[in-house]
Amino acid sequence: MISKKAILVSVGFILVSALVLSGPIMSHVDEPKFKIEETIGDIQIRTYEPMILAQVSIEGTRKYAVLEGFMIISDYISGNNESKDTIAMMAPVFQHSHAPYIPDKEEVKWTVSFVMPQTYTLDTLPKANNSDIKLSIIPSKRFVVIRFSGLAGDDSIKDHLARLTQYVTQRKLKVRGEPLLAFYNPPWTLPILRRNEIMLEVID
Repeated sequence: MISKKAILVSVGFILVSALVLSGPIMSHVDEPKFKIEETIGDIQIRTYEPMILAQVSIEGTRKYAVLEGFMIISDYISGNNESKDTIAMMAPVFQHSHAPYIPDKEEVKWTVSFVMPQTYTLDTLPKANNSDIKLSIIPSKRFVVIRFSGLAGDDSIKDHLARLTQYVTQRKLKVRGEPLLAFYNPPWTLPILRRNEIMLEVID
């Protein structure tokens, strides 16, 4: 006869396994379209098609800003808009600062952005009830991108940004603007299964 303890252990294992697997499964959502021009290891040069972003600006630490921005825009796509429409979630969630990136700096203004599905235009997207949310069209752009896994803490971002900057220098690429941070997975995804990216806009 199977003991009660064994049953609880089995149920717990199933629940933990489901939670672990849900991260990658739930991350299989649409992404903005881009063409890969070049790949060297974990670095790529991509050309992105135009996209519409829902954006909100938050002041504070990077971690606070991305969580607060995520909640605000999630509320918008979940139906808190004039049409009460539900808008499909896409990946990644973008984040960039309005000043040079300094890890753990307290008072920094950040913009957090969700990519809107390509089935919408600015005219057909429902208007947000929250006036802090802005919708804007981003034209086609080229980016040099480094991809990495893990929790995307400030130290990891700093290290990968240094690698990306070194690549840009070696290739004599011209870039502009602050780094664009891209996060692809729910917060409960195992670190090894997470996909994070840092992007720098390339100009001719």
